[in-house]
Amino acid sequence: MIIIYTITLVLLTAYAILLGYYHRSFKEVPENDPVPNDYLPSTTISLLIPARNEEQKIATCIESVLAQNYPHELLQCFIIDDHSDDQTSAIVLRYKDPRIRLLSLKELLPPEAINAYKKKALETGIAKSGGDLIVTTDADCTAGTDWLRTIAHNYEKRGSVFMAGPVKMSRKKGGLFIFQSLDFLSLQGITAASVFKGFHSMCNGANLAYSRKAFYSVDGFTGIDSLASGDDMLLMHKIAKAFPAQINYLKSCSAIVTTEPAPSVQAFLQQRIRWASKARAYEDKSVFLVLLLVYIMNLFLLLIILTGVLSLQHLFWAFLFLAIKTGIEWPFMHSITRFYQEKQLMKFFPLCQPFHIIYTVIAGSFGQIGTYEWKGRKVR
Repeated sequence: MIIIYTITLVLLTAYAILLGYYHRSFKEVPENDPVPNDYLPSTTISLLIPARNEEQKIATCIESVLAQNYPHELLQCFIIDDHSDDQTSAIVLRYKDPRIRLLSLKELLPPEAINAYKKKALETGIAKSGGDLIVTTDADCTAGTDWLRTIAHNYEKRGSVFMAGPVKMSRKKGGLFIFQSLDFLSLQGITAASVFKGFHSMCNGANLAYSRKAFYSVDGFTGIDSLASGDDMLLMHKIAKAFPAQINYLKSCSAIVTTEPAPSVQAFLQQRIRWASKARAYEDKSVFLVLLLVYIMNLFLLLIILTGVLSLQHLFWAFLFLAIKTGIEWPFMHSITRFYQEKQLMKFFPLCQPFHIIYTVIAGSFGQIGTYEWKGRKVR
């Protein structure tokens, strides 16, 4: 066990250095100035929302779009129905507002099965739309009324061709929500820090914006269209290679998009396995190395936790290593939850540690060797 303890300490030391770097970088990310009241946008926006079996949530999402404080003539929103077998399309068609348009992949694509339906949905939406700026979100998401206005102002002011925006989970009751929200916020903090420093490419498709010209200049999803996941980070990496100085993170409270947490442990694990499945496709090796460090460290921590049942001495070491990991992560998480106005979650943070270690090992393992189910489809 001494060898395992020693290796784990070395891994935790490397992890502490990495988290310290992320924390300093997150605090250095400048918060965007409030959009002036007299600002008049000039950017045409195509908002793309892929949807599959979202009859319970799509109306709320559309209402959020219609409430946007953005000139009607500059906004078009495409709901791209990905072969839903519920009332998703019927609900969309109830809206007679000219900004809301429905595209059906069932009608536009050949019947042959593909693996990357979401990428195909976005690709179809981009081809059918005409906005200079492409904005993407998910069908279970909502945003404040100044979301698109803030994005357009940043786009026009800074000349960015790709913007990663902030995302958080809507508040729910229960331990599963608390765990998901803390885990998700940690990823958001890493996203902000890494994009700001240009350290590696991270983003979330629930809140992305990129120029149409940039998308087509890198041939869109060509070369990354074999994976079901990766419509966000893998595309970001392609664009970042072509336009390294024009990628930025939009750190603004008015740009936060709120998404729904997974409703069950199984759905949560399937989601995270899907995210982990694209790790081997990253050309940006810094992302892969970070993920590898986190996976191996958590694997060793899990071994130490499991040996805690053998004796009180082993149990002491297990608690000690959990305390060290918690101490390393606490300052970073405190800064993130403060920005997202979710500081009340921090009192649960130490309790989530064992579950976070277990899920990281499970998702990391099955993401590379197994299949997963997403929206009723089993994919790889």
